[in-house]
Amino acid sequence: MKIALIGATGFVGPKLLREALNRGHQVTAIVRDPAKLTEQHENLTVVTGDVNQVDELAQQLAGHDVVLSSFNAGWTNPNLYEDFLQGSRNIQAATEKSGVKRLIAIGGAGSLYINGQQLVDGPEFPANIKPGATAARDYLTELKQNDTLDWTFFSPAIEMHQGITTGRTGHYRLGTESPVFNEEGRSVLSAEDLAIALLDEVEHPKHIRQRFTAAY
Repeated sequence: MKIALIGATGFVGPKLLREALNRGHQVTAIVRDPAKLTEQHENLTVVTGDVNQVDELAQQLAGHDVVLSSFNAGWTNPNLYEDFLQGSRNIQAATEKSGVKRLIAIGGAGSLYINGQQLVDGPEFPANIKPGATAARDYLTELKQNDTLDWTFFSPAIEMHQGITTGRTGHYRLGTESPVFNEEGRSVLSAEDLAIALLDEVEHPKHIRQRFTAAY
């Protein structure tokens, strides 16, 4: 398949890129700074792109089978809420304009529900990531109204960060609107296994116009 990957140089992006290339897909990595991308592969094309340039981005996306977005406006960005929401809207608009039918967007775990309440609205939700999590939640609300694209929104496990050292196990369990918990009551997934879950969805779509999540 031909995959357009947005956000290939962040935390999750390089894992998605490696997983896609290892599976034999052709990947176009659209990045702000190509110098940050060290991966080299015969099936990899690297292009400089900006999510705020919708027309140019649409041209770069055209001809692919799926757009896989791990866009993040930066956790320390003082305008994180606005920039994440606008960037996500721009990617959606560019995908529609490009003629690509499928968009898979990675958001946050904050929009998942426990006992009828979204995590981001809970009193213990970390304040430092709340703007980004709220933006991802609000974007999902908008995306659910889209009947043009075959979209999918992925919410990672609650614990999905650089401190998770399980690596690539190849194991995960799926959920939809609520976190997936293990026997210890934790919702955990490595970035490597997140990449497996996402590439499995790319290859075998199960959540068209749905949100899903995954954890051990």
